[in-house]
Amino acid sequence: MAMPAVFLGLALSGCVATPPAGTTGTPSETQRPRPTSPPPMTVPQPTPGTQPGAFIPPRVMNMPGLEGVIGSNASALANLFGPPRLQVREGDAVKLQFTGQACVLDVYLYPLTQGAEPTATYIDARRASDGLDVDRAACVTALRR
Repeated sequence: MAMPAVFLGLALSGCVATPPAGTTGTPSETQRPRPTSPPPMTVPQPTPGTQPGAFIPPRVMNMPGLEGVIGSNASALANLFGPPRLQVREGDAVKLQFTGQACVLDVYLYPLTQGAEPTATYIDARRASDGLDVDRAACVTALRR
């Protein structure tokens, strides 16, 4: 029974620290670390020339073989490829998805000016089987009616 008490005493003695010679047991004000305050919060500022909520014109894709698609509105695309399998609206943008045996075509439509009708500005194409990228122009050709 005396053995566990000895081990407990040894274990607890390691937790006691003695102050260095010539100092008192409590640190003085100059020895205590000063609490640091967090840095002031900063609000991100808009880029010069851009006001919050201002219209930002989209970049328009320019690739051979996409001439009849880029610049078209949703109705023209439906006439070209048939009804879209998927239509997603987000703000003033629209994503249309057209599918076929050969590929899946995602067409992104954005307004070119404030308040204008969205038109196709960007296209992605991939295989339906595994999602790997395919040639955009070849997919457009394969899905045309």
